[in-house]
Parts: sequence; structure tokens; C-alpha cells
Amino acid sequence: MSTLLDTCAHGLMETTPKIMQSIRMEMRLGHGSDLSIPQFRTLRFIQRSPDSSLSDLADHLGLTLPSVSKLVDGLVKQAFVSRQESSTDRRRLTLVLTKTGETIINSARASALAHLARTLGSLSNEDLKTIHQALELLNPLFISHGRQKLAKV
Repeated sequence: MSTLLDTCAHGLMETTPKIMQSIRMEMRLGHGSDLSIPQFRTLRFIQRSPDSSLSDLADHLGLTLPSVSKLVDGLVKQAFVSRQESSTDRRRLTLVLTKTGETIINSARASALAHLARTLGSLSNEDLKTIHQALELLNPLFISHGRQKLAKV
């Protein structure tokens, strides 16, 4: 690896967790909820992945099926998620956000976005353009990496 490549990889490894921690904290504060980070991640995954199953969620979270089932049970009891029969396979249950679950995740995301905008607000337009360009370069790299990984499984 080149020195610049090593520096960029190291910068991503050091910066990404700090950004994610800031987003997670703001999502929790923005909603004023007692939901855990795995619960927020679950709600967001279900929102982004319609017709997802417990297995899909377990793969995403890196948890066992029994752990995910317990996690989802708690969200069902709070009326944030419902289990529904799949439209394509009656034997398969899919996870769906309720209106309450949708409201919670949207509120938390809006709060986190506002926080990120405030944080980035001190940067110059030139710096913001640089960040935007970097994100446009990074996004497809990591989307395709995730698809390649899934295809190998």
C-alpha cells in the first residue's frame, strides 16, 4: 500500500467511529427515548429493508436468531414493530414498522441530521464541497463491498 493510501485508510478507521458515536448519541437524545442502539439499528434496518425477516436482521446486526427474536419481541410489545405474513410466502414472517416506530425513527434521524449540519456548519463552503466529493467517492465503494460480501455467502 502507498503511504497516502495507508493514511486514508487509517483516517477512516479513526474518524468513522467518532462520527457514528456522535450520530448515535444525537439519535437517542433527539427522541428522548430509552431505546438501545441495537433497537434503533433494528428500526432503521426494517425501515430501509421492507419485507425483511428475523434472519435478515440477525445477519445485519451480527446477532444470533434467538437474540434478535428477543430484541424484536420487545419492539413488538412497545408497538414499534409488527410481524406480518409475507406477501410472497405464507410460511415466512416479515418485520414491518408501525406508525409509532416510523415516527420514532424519523424523529431521531431528523435530530441527528440537524446535529450533523450544526457540526459541519463551522466549515467553509470549500471544505464542505471536499467532504461531499469524498462521500460521493466512498459511498459506491462500500455499497458494492457489502453486496460482494453477501454474494459470497
